[in-house]
Amino acid sequence: MNTVGLIAFALVGATKAIREEFDMFGVTVVGLATAFAGGMTRDLLVNRIPLALMAPIEISLGLLGVGLAIGISIALESADDHPLTQISDAIGLAAFTTTGAIVATQAGIPAFGVVAIATINAVGGGAVADILLDRSPFILLDDFYASCTVLGGSTYWVVVTTGGSNGTAAAICAVMVVGTRTAALIYGWSLPTAQVLGTTRE
Repeated sequence: MNTVGLIAFALVGATKAIREEFDMFGVTVVGLATAFAGGMTRDLLVNRIPLALMAPIEISLGLLGVGLAIGISIALESADDHPLTQISDAIGLAAFTTTGAIVATQAGIPAFGVVAIATINAVGGGAVADILLDRSPFILLDDFYASCTVLGGSTYWVVVTTGGSNGTAAAICAVMVVGTRTAALIYGWSLPTAQVLGTTRE
């Protein structure tokens, strides 16, 4: 799960930086930030040394994702909006949600913490990348994105709590995140804003 998430999110982050015409160093920084910021925050929250600082293979996987993003951007126009990039993003979201839920559960953290850490693990890197790209983190806007990770993390906790194995819980969590994120892209799902709610009341 962690391997898939690292490659997928590095690809997505680097693709966004390429669209903003960052140089190769900037593309690499944004790609690696997208891949690692959420996981490093997760590790600090469960009181352990970030895995990214201990395993050189982690950085190699991130760089592989950056390289794939550069190749895709050369081959395709508007690579950041291409279905391949969107699918990679959904897969990375599912992988990191599941990884966060597993780590939190193994650390003995209760339900709210499991969901919170799963969410931070999944969307933290994207939020940092958006800040580097000088824009508001899109997870705080009206896109149905972070909500998918909340659903996935909650599903993982419910399955484990009701006696399901970690493997079963991980699989169901991943399917939940990929399924809801894909549906959100297809059907244009989004959460309402306060302004929309105010208009409805009037």
